[in-house]
Amino acid sequence: MKIMIVGASGTVGRAVVAELEKQGKHEIVRVGRNSGDIQVDIIDEASVDALFAKSGKVDAIIATTGNLFFGPLVEMTAENFNQGLQDKLLGQVRLALKGQHMLNDGGSITLTSGIIADEPIYQGVNATAVNAALAGFVKAAACELPRGIRINLVSPTMLTESAEAYGDFFPGFESVPAARVALAYRKSVEGIQNGQVFKVGY
Repeated sequence: MKIMIVGASGTVGRAVVAELEKQGKHEIVRVGRNSGDIQVDIIDEASVDALFAKSGKVDAIIATTGNLFFGPLVEMTAENFNQGLQDKLLGQVRLALKGQHMLNDGGSITLTSGIIADEPIYQGVNATAVNAALAGFVKAAACELPRGIRINLVSPTMLTESAEAYGDFFPGFESVPAARVALAYRKSVEGIQNGQVFKVGY
């Protein structure tokens, strides 16, 4: 399969690339903001159009990217909150909306959320809202996608690789290595599930 991975240079993205490459049966198209085979800015409509114009038809699209706003609710503004809406939420939704037309029959889309959708943390209101919205989008989109196209969502807990930097924000949470998270993306691409949220580590 020809698989596009947006966010391929990130911690999760690199693990997904490694997991899919070791199968020896996929062509990987690495996509990043400043690196990879093709560059894209997911908040820019024209940039996403250019991405698919360069890639051509693919069999799967994986998004492991998207920024959020973290900060105390009492100090948060609508502008702060909009950061996550425009980037992680609409950015991934934009990839799905445009990408559906560039998928071969029976193709798949896999988006990324996170444990904060279900288990809020301090200063994570924007992240909880955005991740929960992604789950709603995937559930509804799965009912309408044509031509046997599937869509799923991977929702991992805190990454082991990130525990040292972000562990204080996740008190008492278990972590999970990126290599284990990558298995959920493989399940989404190579499996038959549709409209599912694959929770990893919780």
